[in-house]
Amino acid sequence: MAPRRKCPVCGSKQWHKDSSSGLVACSEGHVIQNYRNESGETQDLGNHTMRKRTLKSGRTKKARQSRADPKLYHGERARFHYHQCLQLVLRKQIAALITMWDLPPEFETVCRDTWALHLALLPRPPPAEPYHHMREQKGNDSDAGDTKPLLDNPEESRSDDDDDGGDPQSSTSSSEEEDPELTELLRENSEFSSSDEEKDKDHASQKQGVQANYRSIGTYDRPINCIVVLVVACWTMRLPVMYRDFIDVIESYELPYLDFLRLLPSDMTRHLTKHAVRALSPRFPPNTLYLHRLASRLAKLMYANYGVFTPELNASPVLWRVVQQCLGSTPTLYRLAKRLGRILSLPLTLHHSLSPTLRRVAPGDPEIHIYDNVPPELALVATAVVVLKLVYGLDGKLRLPRVAEDPASALPEVHGYLSAFRRMGEADTRHNEKRFSSRVPVSTGDMDLATVDEFLDFCERVLVKSQRGESDQQILDNYFPLSNENGGTRMEFIAPHSIIEGLSATKINVGEINILQPGESYTIYHSRDILGNLPEEQALIITRSAKWVGVSDDYLCGVVERFERRLRRWYYKERRRDKEEQESEGEGLFDGLDD
Repeated sequence: MAPRRKCPVCGSKQWHKDSSSGLVACSEGHVIQNYRNESGETQDLGNHTMRKRTLKSGRTKKARQSRADPKLYHGERARFHYHQCLQLVLRKQIAALITMWDLPPEFETVCRDTWALHLALLPRPPPAEPYHHMREQKGNDSDAGDTKPLLDNPEESRSDDDDDGGDPQSSTSSSEEEDPELTELLRENSEFSSSDEEKDKDHASQKQGVQANYRSIGTYDRPINCIVVLVVACWTMRLPVMYRDFIDVIESYELPYLDFLRLLPSDMTRHLTKHAVRALSPRFPPNTLYLHRLASRLAKLMYANYGVFTPELNASPVLWRVVQQCLGSTPTLYRLAKRLGRILSLPLTLHHSLSPTLRRVAPGDPEIHIYDNVPPELALVATAVVVLKLVYGLDGKLRLPRVAEDPASALPEVHGYLSAFRRMGEADTRHNEKRFSSRVPVSTGDMDLATVDEFLDFCERVLVKSQRGESDQQILDNYFPLSNENGGTRMEFIAPHSIIEGLSATKINVGEINILQPGESYTIYHSRDILGNLPEEQALIITRSAKWVGVSDDYLCGVVERFERRLRRWYYKERRRDKEEQESEGEGLFDGLDD
């Protein structure tokens, strides 16, 4: 470092500069001679003026190394692959139902068309994966080749060549007249604009990456919608099925739904992320109300968007199943429930908007019953329960018919019927089809040897057999067979609805005035009364019926109460109409006497 200059007058080495005059003086105020520093702004610079500028470096930012598994799919490609897995599961479910229920081959065609409509009606339909994937690959190739100059228009290139070849002197003179400084400025401007465009491209690519990282699976993209497609297809073919039929075969693992990911080939499962695996692994079977909500939505959208109408339920076989399997009664109850269902205008469609309008007798009558979007089999069960309340009362009071023409005389006697109904509930736990259901509480300590063997066979079929090949299974069966000593001692289980047979009919009341008649002193219980209790007889009917349909007791009580109040309005309306007709006939008779 050079030594500081001393003041020739006082010898001081401390200097300062005056900002206004530009003079330099020491600490004592002695001004140094022959020195002045001036600053100014100029617009025109000469050719020999030195300028220092910051130019863009050619170094590119190093790309961040990704630690993601290259075998896993993400974004739109993952969504397409997810729906491919669902479609394969649906095909396995269709094949299983055709084998179990002996359905015609046209069922697969109906399911395929319904699945196509379901995909088209999704809030976010699956993309065309091969098309988008090829565009992504082509986009990467074009980005890599952007540095090469491309001329897309051959006519422009030809015209440029003609111009260059036609007048070479003019081109050389124009190049000599170009200002090099202007050329440098234009080059810097082009570099700045290209850098801005690259920043915009990077920002857009980041946005696309965020959108492609789509992890959440919507409600209408889950595996339960495959069951919904099967339900709508069965309704389209007028098959008398109920939601509990699908739930039963799902719980018995005869229909692929629970843990069906192991049924997919490894070439498909290796590309699934943990979110897709979790969505494709339902842990519990669906319930009746949730299935009906999704099925009614699909039927409504199919009719609203494409005009595809889903027909009504094939109600006669389903009602007979309700009467025989659920309530264990006679054809008389079937006939009474059918007549009462016509009076109540039961909803027999998947959605209330698909049902025809009601017959309007008075100007104020509604065209449609709101809150009627309940499962049709639940509506039939509630109607049958209302009929039983009309006949038996189910409140601890005896009711007997007084004439032989009363339909109640053809029904079983109330005490015998209720005792047989209790035995039906006990037989449900011993039935072969529902023995190992998740809804039935059972302990292995309470099983006998035959039941334990059946349970082990069930676990082998569900957990082991489907994962092994046919050759391995044949080797085990041939060289290491399992003894079947208890095979002949297994019990033959009786169907629950056969217990009710052989009951005596209801007696006819002769001369007893204090005994009520069927339909007399009818009581409507409020379903939202949390502190109230149902009578023992009615609670017995409600509990088994709700369990048979697959809903809660409170929900079934609400539907029964709704139908009872609707029947009450219809009854008073009919009485008022009959009274008006009698009055009109009486007035006409008096008018004739006056004449």
